[in-house]
Amino acid sequence: MPQFLSSSPVSPSLFPDSYASAHEQWQSCLAVYTCTPEQRHFPVVGGFAPGGEALVTNDAWFGSQDAGRVLVVIGATHGIEGFTSTAVLLDLVSRLQGPLPDDLALLCVHALNPWGYAWHRRCDAMGIDLNRNFVDFSQPLPENPGYRELRDVLFDDNASRRQQQLEQYRDKHGQTALEIAISGGQYFDPAGPFYGGQSPSHGRQTIESLIQEYRLAQRRLAVIDVHTGLGEYGYGEIICDHAPDSAGAKTAQNWYGEECTLPALGTSSSVPKRGLLDYAWHAIMSSGSCFITLEFGTLPIESIFNVLMWDHRFRASHGSQPLDHPEYPALVAAMRAHFCPDDTDWRKQVLARARQVIDRALAGLLA
Repeated sequence: MPQFLSSSPVSPSLFPDSYASAHEQWQSCLAVYTCTPEQRHFPVVGGFAPGGEALVTNDAWFGSQDAGRVLVVIGATHGIEGFTSTAVLLDLVSRLQGPLPDDLALLCVHALNPWGYAWHRRCDAMGIDLNRNFVDFSQPLPENPGYRELRDVLFDDNASRRQQQLEQYRDKHGQTALEIAISGGQYFDPAGPFYGGQSPSHGRQTIESLIQEYRLAQRRLAVIDVHTGLGEYGYGEIICDHAPDSAGAKTAQNWYGEECTLPALGTSSSVPKRGLLDYAWHAIMSSGSCFITLEFGTLPIESIFNVLMWDHRFRASHGSQPLDHPEYPALVAAMRAHFCPDDTDWRKQVLARARQVIDRALAGLLA
């Protein structure tokens, strides 16, 4: 463990209760840090939280502006998963003890998708899944014929019929093909899941601004994007979407060892996907840099798909902000349970694993 990080006990109390409280906790945490970080603020135009609060993505830069090595930790790419990433970021900043080494900086990106965070959704107000939004919109958009085939099935209110038809698709094409059809990314159905959009989202514009403003293409990078929902309960899988034979993949495997999984090789709980946030970083990274997704497992994948489709069917029928609908509290509770379980042991595991992975990233950068 680097000397500038403390080994204090992990605290499940770092997990916020709402987007509004997460924003307050984040600002309070930065205010007490001994070396005031540089901050930028990226408000969501016309967007508000359920309590009327403004929505904003914040970043914080710790260390020298001239540092050649930067650890970047990103949270809430999928809004509701921000309850976990806020805790990870708060834990990281609270462990900092004084200035960083001269050639090292830390960039924390809090609430990359604040609308989804506030409204308990993975997507933003336009229905865009930020992690499918990084495609070239000047070119014909990617096709997902499997999703087109299953679209009406996914929106069928009859659960048993829906499950039967999904199983028939799986039996015919295989489990991986089923997951790609549903979650690989689609670009024509804003009401549906894993929609990549028709133009760059707030989150994408924010990332592109940060890359440019902090001159990140000129630095050696370790990027960690914190997610929840896939994999073994409580375990943080290190997912690398660099091409298997690339310098990025080799760097990730050197830093994280055999625990580093690659969807392209079929070793991950995640299948290959279009339009990932990863790709924006891959494009600027030089040798000795890498991007990973740190994915914390919750409930079985079938359960995740079920609650996501409940969310999409419900919002398609009742609008994106249905606070007064009697079914809404149950839906929010289900989304919270699936993406940030109210389980002290799970939360302790998450924070301990996040520390382990962050420490490995720092060791790799500083080697």
